[in-house]
Amino acid sequence: MRPTTVVWILALLFLSGAGAKAQTGPDGGGIDSLAGKAIGFPAKLLGKLQARTKRLNSDLTQQSTRWLEKMQRREARLQKRLSTTDSAGAQKLFGNSRQQYAALIQRLKTDTAATGLKGTYMPYMDSLQGVMKYLKSPGQVQALQAKMADADIAQAFVQQRKQQISQYISQHADIQGLLNKQFSGLNQDVYYYSQQLRQYREMWNHPDQLQQKALTILNKLPAFQQFMKNNSQLAGLFHLPGNYASPESLAGLQTKDQVAQQIQSQVSAAGPDGAAALQSNLQSAESQLDGYKDKLSKLGQGNNTIDMPDFKPNDQKTKTFFQRLEYGFNFQTTHNNYYFPTVTDFGLSLGYRLGHSNVVGVGASYKVGWGNGIQHVALSSQGVGLRSFLEIKIKKSWSATGGIEYNYTTPFSSFQDLRAIEKWTKSGLLGISKQVSMKGRFFKQTKLQLLWDFLSYQQVPKTQPVLFRIGYSLN
Repeated sequence: MRPTTVVWILALLFLSGAGAKAQTGPDGGGIDSLAGKAIGFPAKLLGKLQARTKRLNSDLTQQSTRWLEKMQRREARLQKRLSTTDSAGAQKLFGNSRQQYAALIQRLKTDTAATGLKGTYMPYMDSLQGVMKYLKSPGQVQALQAKMADADIAQAFVQQRKQQISQYISQHADIQGLLNKQFSGLNQDVYYYSQQLRQYREMWNHPDQLQQKALTILNKLPAFQQFMKNNSQLAGLFHLPGNYASPESLAGLQTKDQVAQQIQSQVSAAGPDGAAALQSNLQSAESQLDGYKDKLSKLGQGNNTIDMPDFKPNDQKTKTFFQRLEYGFNFQTTHNNYYFPTVTDFGLSLGYRLGHSNVVGVGASYKVGWGNGIQHVALSSQGVGLRSFLEIKIKKSWSATGGIEYNYTTPFSSFQDLRAIEKWTKSGLLGISKQVSMKGRFFKQTKLQLLWDFLSYQQVPKTQPVLFRIGYSLN
C-alpha cells in the first residue's frame, strides 16, 4: 500500500464519524464539504506534527545550550578559585572542560541525523518517526531524535563532571570552604537540567487528539504494521527476521502441549515435593521479572540519571520566562446601601512565579460606577488604578500578600483627565489570600483576599481601610 493511499484512508476514516449519521456535512455543505475536509486533513496533520516537532527541537536546543553554558561558567569560577591554592589540580580537573562543553553545544546545534537507537527509548517518538517515514516526511522527527540523543549525552557528561568535582572536594578537606558555594550551584544546575530533559520527554509522550487518532488509524493497517516491524527502532535493536510471526518462522519450535508434557515429566521425577518446588521457582522468577520491568520503566522515562537533590528544588527553574507568567483578574465592590454597589473595581494582573507559590507582579484596574441605588442605575467611569503585588506562601493554600497601588478615584469622562497627578492617591496593602478549588469549568482556582490599606488614614477624604477581593487565575 502506497503512502498516498494511506493519506486518503486517514482522511476518510477521520471523517467517517462526522459523516456516518447524516448525508450532509455538519455545516450543511453536503458531500463537497466533507471532501474538502478529507483533502485538508492529511496536510493539517502533517503540518501540525512538523510544527510541534520543530518548536520542541528549537526549545530543546536553546534550553540545553543555556544550561550547559551556565555550568561551564560555574566550572570556570571553580577553576579560578582552585588555582589560588592548587594550580596543578585545577589544571588537571578543569583544563579541558571548556572545550568539552563547547563541543557538546556545537553538536546540539548542528546534529540532525539520528540513526538507530541512541539515548533513552521513547515509544511515542518511535511510532511517530515510523508514521513520518511512511508518509515520506521524516526530517523534523529525525532532527528531534538526534537532539534528544545528544541531550542524553550532555546529561551523562554533566553528571560525570559533578561526580569528578565532588570526589576531588571530598578528598581535599582544606579547600571545601573555598569551593562549596560554586559546587552547590553546579549541583543544582545539573539537577535542573535533568528535570528539564524529563519534562521534554513527558511533553512529547502526550500527543494531542489529532495525533492519537492518526496513530490509532495507521496501527490498524497491515501495511503500516509490517513497515514498523522492519523500520522501527526496536526492530533495529532486536534484528527481527523478515518472516517474523509467520508460520514459517515457527518451524522447529516446541508447541504448548510439548512444553506442558516436559514440565509434567520434570515434576513427576522430583517426587511429591516437585509441584511445590516448581511453584516456588515460578514465584521467584515472577519477582525478578517485576524488578526488571520496574527498572525498564524507569529507563524509558529517563529517570535513571536523576539524583535525589540535597536542596529544596524550585519547580519553576526549568520553565521559560513565558511559562512562569500567571494571568488573573479580580474585583471588589464599595457599597452605598444594602441593595446595590456604588462602585465595582475590576482588575487585571500579570504575575511572575518566583517559586511554586511565590508570585510578584503588576496590574491595572478600572472602576465602574452603577449609580446610587436600584432605582437610580447609571453606568459611569469612576476611576482607574495601577498595582504591584507580592505573594508569599505561608501554609497550604494560605499566602501573605502585599503591594503598592496608585488609584485615580475621581469620575472622569476622557483619558485626558487622568493626567492630573494630584488626583492620584497611594495605597499600601497588607493581608492574606487563600486559594479555593471549585468544581466548575471556569472557576477552578479562585483567590479570596482580605487586605488592609495602612495608608488610607492619610488620604483626604479618607478611603476604605479594609478591602475584600475575589480573583481568579487564568492559568
